[in-house]
Amino acid sequence: MGKVNICDLVLRDGHQSLIATRMQTADMLPICSKLDQVGFWALEAWGGATFDACVRFLREDPWQRLQKLRKALPNTRIQMLLRGQNLLGYRHYSDDVVRAFIQKSADNGVDVFRVFDAMNDARNMRVSIEAVKASGKLVEGTLCYTTSPVHDVAYFVRLATELAEMGSDIIAIKDMAGLLTPFTAFELVRAVRAATNLPVHTHSHTTSGLSHMSHMKAVEAGASIVDTCIGAFAEGASHPTTQSMVAALAGTEYDTGLSLPLLEEISEYFKEVRKKYWQFESPFAGNDTRVLINQVPGGMISNLANQLKDQGALDKMDAVLEEIPKVREDLGFPPLVTPTSQIVGTQAALNVLTGSRYKSITNEVKLYLQGRYGQAPGPVNEAVRKQAIGDQEIIQVRPADLMPDELDKLRSEVEGLAKSDEDVLIYAMFPDLGKTFLQERAAGTLKPEPLLPPESAQKHSSSPQYAANEFKITLHGETYHIKLTGSGRSEAAQRPYFVAIDGVSEEVWVEALNEIEVAADASTPRKTNTAPAAPGEKPRPRHAGHVTAAMPGNVVDVLVSVGQQVKAGDAVLVIEAMKMENEVQAAISGLVISIFANKGDAVTPDMALIEIQPE
Repeated sequence: MGKVNICDLVLRDGHQSLIATRMQTADMLPICSKLDQVGFWALEAWGGATFDACVRFLREDPWQRLQKLRKALPNTRIQMLLRGQNLLGYRHYSDDVVRAFIQKSADNGVDVFRVFDAMNDARNMRVSIEAVKASGKLVEGTLCYTTSPVHDVAYFVRLATELAEMGSDIIAIKDMAGLLTPFTAFELVRAVRAATNLPVHTHSHTTSGLSHMSHMKAVEAGASIVDTCIGAFAEGASHPTTQSMVAALAGTEYDTGLSLPLLEEISEYFKEVRKKYWQFESPFAGNDTRVLINQVPGGMISNLANQLKDQGALDKMDAVLEEIPKVREDLGFPPLVTPTSQIVGTQAALNVLTGSRYKSITNEVKLYLQGRYGQAPGPVNEAVRKQAIGDQEIIQVRPADLMPDELDKLRSEVEGLAKSDEDVLIYAMFPDLGKTFLQERAAGTLKPEPLLPPESAQKHSSSPQYAANEFKITLHGETYHIKLTGSGRSEAAQRPYFVAIDGVSEEVWVEALNEIEVAADASTPRKTNTAPAAPGEKPRPRHAGHVTAAMPGNVVDVLVSVGQQVKAGDAVLVIEAMKMENEVQAAISGLVISIFANKGDAVTPDMALIEIQPE
């Protein structure tokens, strides 16, 4: 063994793990000249969740980010994370789309493609590996490390051998949750090296506190490249600190040769940058040994916390983390990495938020149980499969074998709007979101998700908020002492309140018409009346015939029309929540008499979306 090479993750996985992938390109570019001087083996700067975050939240063109980074890093390889047949979306794409996406990524600046499949199904990586080789770039065939009754060292060595035979230049061990223990790391790296004779590149999150030790044992076993992250975005759900690893290897046969003073200068820059994104920090992105049980990956934890926060359900985070391993077992122990982490995590959240396991099942879980993502590593819960897809046939072949070429179709769908193949591929990854992005870009109306100023942090602290329950009012010169002593039936349209007026108890009936959040900065009223007050407003649900969403989201599709007969359990709407699509079913059989929801509407559980008249 000789020098160990460092791949730094600050431009991708570091901020994905700690601030929900929210770092803007404008905050990356000023430090690129320093990053380019370090001598990293590569900088991971693209792929993963960055493409989605650029389009969805930052309202940046992800291809332009890549182009700008390529220009700013002339001496350093740029690495990306690619989900095999999933590319950077949440479904499988046809082979022609996969090849086009990889070629365009190479053309725009990617030098190293880390290719993985969330199921560890090698069939789903073959076309991607072939496409990278055809582009003349480096490809890392990747093992998604996990633990379960069906995963052991022999399992991963078999997979590594398949990936080597497909043409991989390097074997990457992707420990996305920090589950790899030091001695297992040693055993696995040594076995993979012996079986493939290829360089090994290790990646391990620090969530469990094991990764520093695991990297060192991996190096001892022959790993030649390790992933670390500049200190300002390291540790917790992120990765071992680059400076620490450089210091640990200095003066040994593995010496990286990197400059600690330069690395510290870079870290100081990112410390200031991180302060801008305080609103995306999460208490769940630190060290947490529960990951050894729930296996939630570092790249997912901050996003999951922010998604639950958006749902107004951050208090349910612990319950969701407890539910995740149960759902994972039901689905045959898939590794938890995008998209399976999102599939399992969202279903677990639905199970918790609805108060009933699998009462609502996402479309992605249904596709998974059909075999549309590939072969599950272990046996699935057949009762759950039956509930989700009934008697539908299970796919045994490579899923993409059933998909016709779709690139020409995609081009035609955004003809006139897409100005390049790169634009077509934005649309391909996220059709509705991507189309809106292209339209707004053309109109010059793209606006990034607002960053709250640092001084707002104090207002958003966890300090208690208060509302008066005893006060004096003066009316026409007379002063009255008012005390609220109790209330009844909160679910009723009219609610009784018990009020003491100058010491005399009275019962008053109150019908709420508006509500405001009890918080220092809350000033916008929210209508609560039981019928629309204006066109477009949605009524409150009042009976079983009112169809509601299980959680806040956006309407993707309305599946019924007024006058249509439906049966209980029929899908009537499709809602996107937490990046997953969820069919909303009718609770009763009957006639659709009103539709209050339209495609694109933002909806919450307290809105009636469709009204069904019972049979």
